[in-house]
Amino acid sequence: MQHPAVPDLSHTHTRPIHWVATATAVAAVVALSSVLQPDAATAAQSGDTPAATAPKSAPAHIAPPDPATVAFPLECGPVKALVQKKASGDLDGDGRPETVAVVHCDAPMGTPPDGVYVITRDTDSGKPRVVATLVDPEDRRTATGLAVRDGVVRATLLGYSTADVPSCCPDVTDDVKWRWKNGTFVSDTPSQARTV
Repeated sequence: MQHPAVPDLSHTHTRPIHWVATATAVAAVVALSSVLQPDAATAAQSGDTPAATAPKSAPAHIAPPDPATVAFPLECGPVKALVQKKASGDLDGDGRPETVAVVHCDAPMGTPPDGVYVITRDTDSGKPRVVATLVDPEDRRTATGLAVRDGVVRATLLGYSTADVPSCCPDVTDDVKWRWKNGTFVSDTPSQARTV
């Protein structure tokens, strides 16, 4: 007599009592889980956290203005204005964020100069609009760095020591800061410019 390759596993055959036991166990787990539910989650923290002690008049989170929806004061002819960099933060202390955008014409050749603009939301309509020009494209500057921190706009600008320097090769680097003061943006630029 030849033995089968697989041994007889008669204890693995299911019987009606197995199904009754399984159904009873599943029903018990479902019933228990509906009784033992965790507390509902809340965003507020209890205790002396900043969220709990914040004044009730604090404005809700407002999204910073999107520079893609703004018409910049930049003459680009047949090409479009292109936003190269952007950074956001509350620059004037009113609790609403502004966006600073580095923009230039999307020229097919060369290195077009950048404009650096401050965008805010109109208080009546909520639409984004340009409220300040920090760097005019006519100044022939290129912004390689941009940051907004603690109400201060910081940028690294490349420029030219003379009009004879070719546009391809800026030879001056300035680290510039602007801060909102007395209703206008004031530049706090170090007196020494670095040549590159």
